[in-house]
Amino acid sequence: MNNIVAIVGRPNVGKSTFFNRLIQRREAIVDSVSGVTRDRNYGKSEWNGKEFSVIDTGGYIKGSDDVFEAEIRRQVELAIDEADAIIFMVDVEEGITPMDAEVAKLLRKVTKPIFLAVNKVDNGQREKDAYEFYNLGLGEYFTIAGMTGSGTGDLLDALVIALPDNPIVEEVTLPRFAVVGRPNAGKSSFINALIGEDRYIVTDIAGTTRDAIDTRYNRFGFEFNLVDTAGIRRKAKVKEDLEFYSVMRSVRAIEHSDVCILIVDATRGFEGQDQSIFWLAEKNRKGIVILINKWDLVEKETMTTVQFEKDIREKIAPFTDVPIIFTSTITKQRLLKALETAVNVFETRKRRIATSKFNETMLPIIEQTPPPALKGKYVKIKYCMQLPTATPQFVFFANLPQYVKDPYKRFIENKLREIYDFNGVPIDLYFRQK
Repeated sequence: MNNIVAIVGRPNVGKSTFFNRLIQRREAIVDSVSGVTRDRNYGKSEWNGKEFSVIDTGGYIKGSDDVFEAEIRRQVELAIDEADAIIFMVDVEEGITPMDAEVAKLLRKVTKPIFLAVNKVDNGQREKDAYEFYNLGLGEYFTIAGMTGSGTGDLLDALVIALPDNPIVEEVTLPRFAVVGRPNAGKSSFINALIGEDRYIVTDIAGTTRDAIDTRYNRFGFEFNLVDTAGIRRKAKVKEDLEFYSVMRSVRAIEHSDVCILIVDATRGFEGQDQSIFWLAEKNRKGIVILINKWDLVEKETMTTVQFEKDIREKIAPFTDVPIIFTSTITKQRLLKALETAVNVFETRKRRIATSKFNETMLPIIEQTPPPALKGKYVKIKYCMQLPTATPQFVFFANLPQYVKDPYKRFIENKLREIYDFNGVPIDLYFRQK
C-alpha cells in the first residue's frame, strides 16, 4: 500500500518537470501499454527502496489567473487531506509571491511532513537568493534545479525518511473489490444495494488503510473484501466536480484492490474523469469491471446498450477486453451479475498456465502467422512461458526480439485473450533474446 506524495504550488514554478523526473525511472514500466499517455498527473516513484505514489496537482488546474487562486487553494486543501506528505514548490527567480504566502499559511497549520522546495537554484547567487524563503515560516528548505536534477537527492532522502512505513498487509485470499467512479455516479447506492442496509459485516479489518474502508462481506454466496471510497467524509468546501478529488480518492482505493468496479453514470456518459480512473486501474494492472448505473433513466430511443458500449470501447482502446454491465441500483437489476463478474475477473487475474500447455497452444499459432520479416531478417519464436508474477505476464523468446513490433504484439495478445479468456484483466507481453 503506497504512500501518496502531492506536489503543490502555483503555476509555472516547475512542478511538472520535477514530477517527470521523479517518475521517469518507473515510467517505462508504468506505461508499458502503447498509447497510455493520457494521464500525466499520477505516477509511481521509488527512492532508497521505498515506493510511493506521486500526484502533480498542477496538471488539474484549468482556467484564467483569477480562477487560479481559488483553484490552488482547493488543491492544497485536498492535498492536506489526502496525501501522506506534501512538497511545496516555489521559484527562486520570482521570490515570494502573495500566492506563495497564501499556500504557506495553509500549510503551517498541518502536522504532516511538508517539504519546501526552492526550484531553479542553479548557481551560487541563487543559492543566496533562496534565504528569503525562510520568511514563509516553514523552516528549512531544499534548493533544487528541476531541469538538471541537482539537489533532488537530498530532498528525496528526507522525504522517504518522513513517510510512514507502508503497512505490511497480511495475505488475504479473499477478492478485494474497489468501488470507484466520479462523484455522484452512484457508488454509495451500489454499495448499499449490494450489502443491504445492515451491511452484512463479518469483520472489519482495522488499520489496513487510513480512509478507504476495507470490510469483509458475505453476500449472494460470495465472500469478499470491499474497499469503499464512497462513504469517505466529504468536505463541504470541496467542490464535488473537482476532477482532482476523484482521482486522489481513487488512487488509494485502486492500489489497495485486486479488481476495480468502475461505476459510470449512464445519464452523463463515459467522460474524461471516468477515463482517468479507468487508466489508473489499468496502469496498476488491476482487474476491471465497468458498471453502467442509472440505465433505467436513459431514454432508450436516444441510446441503445450496443451504441453505449461501442462508445466506451473506442475510448478505452487498446485495452477493450473489459466486461461492461448495465445496472440500476434502484431496481437492483443485475447486481448479482456484477458481483459474479468481479469474482471471475479476480480468479482470471491469478490464473497460471502450465508452460508445456502454453507452448503447445501458442507455438503452432506463431508458426502459422510468424512476425513479418524486417530488412530481410526472419523472427523465430521458439519458446514461451508465463512469468511467476502477481498479474498475468508472458515472455516469448525470439532470435530477434527487437524486430517484433506493436501490431504483432497486439495480434498475439488478442489470440491469448481469445483462447484463455482474460476478460477484464490487463496482461503484459515481453519478447526477449532466447
